[in-house]
Amino acid sequence: MKRAFTASVCKEGEWYVAQALETDVASQGETFDQALDNLREALELHFEPPVPTASPQIRRIEVEVAAS
Repeated sequence: MKRAFTASVCKEGEWYVAQALETDVASQGETFDQALDNLREALELHFEPPVPTASPQIRRIEVEVAAS
């Protein structure tokens, strides 16, 4: 599925900074086009479903709590 985003690109010093206005995702590049390409990649990674790198170990624990 494709989704469109509005990109804001500005030059900060020697770098171009690109940000998707609909999200908090931003990236940078040495050129205008590189900043946009890096933003595309950052958005793709942002919207990938999380995949655990290790299986979590789940345990039930009990603790004493003060009665309110």
